[in-house]
Amino acid sequence: MEFDLENPLTNSNHLCPPPSPNSTSLFLLESDHMPSHHYIQSLKAGAFPTSVRRNAIASISLFCCRFGPFLPYLAVNYLDRFLSSQGIPQQPKAWVVRLVACSCVSLAAKMTKTEFSLIDFQGDGGFIFDAQTIERMEYLILGALKWRMRSITPFSFISFFISFFNLKDPPLRQALKARAVELILKAQMDTRLMELRPSIIAASALLSASHQLLPLQFPCFRKAISSCSYVNKENMLQCCNWMQEMEKEGEQSESVDEIMASSSNTPVNVLDQHFSCWESEIAADATKTDMKRPRINDYPDNHSVHFSQLQHC
Repeated sequence: MEFDLENPLTNSNHLCPPPSPNSTSLFLLESDHMPSHHYIQSLKAGAFPTSVRRNAIASISLFCCRFGPFLPYLAVNYLDRFLSSQGIPQQPKAWVVRLVACSCVSLAAKMTKTEFSLIDFQGDGGFIFDAQTIERMEYLILGALKWRMRSITPFSFISFFISFFNLKDPPLRQALKARAVELILKAQMDTRLMELRPSIIAASALLSASHQLLPLQFPCFRKAISSCSYVNKENMLQCCNWMQEMEKEGEQSESVDEIMASSSNTPVNVLDQHFSCWESEIAADATKTDMKRPRINDYPDNHSVHFSQLQHC
């Protein structure tokens, strides 16, 4: 059955705990689908090179340009959980990073029953991987994630928390949900929010959305969600503050991009600018590694091989 990010435990198999008649299971299991605390702190402290994660996410964005936003979100979730389980070298080879990104997207597409071709995931420039190579890396990722592929994300808690708002108008309810989804998608890129539980991010996104769309009712909504025993009020309000800062930073970035675009004869989309920048970085790394477009299919057949061993292939 197709995996639904909003209902991750629905139609679960023996590898996943059976769904509960309420949301208790989601709250109990959500920490199992987060990156390790050490990985998050390493990113913040610079001990783990942020360029590795940034380049991998850039590749995922390029691979998923023809698909909706939920596929790359799930792929990045797999990416962070995989990287956090590995002893990652400081400077992994460019083809390794790209292969991991490609395999995460492939797994996410299979989980969501998204029709795709490997050609979709190769992108322009860089390296080309055959089906067998991607499959081997998929097994490595599956093992590292302990086959927990039905990720519990902030989307899994939207329906639960939105019920606290007691909204009678369906269009208004849908608008609030849509705005919260936008905030959740943006939040995945902010390393400050990575240490927060998915449920906190979901509650904060809905509160931030209500502050924007329904400011008069915001105090009531905040009080309602704060009454939930699963919610850490302090973390939720801190997350709301970070989301507001994130929005302001985004507006400032868009203003700069608009100025740059207006000086050119060709209009430039903000996302296209970022993707072009990321693609240039990846292409530069690939050029340093090999001037040709190699087909990577020569790393060990053993599915249990550690990620760091790929560096020597």
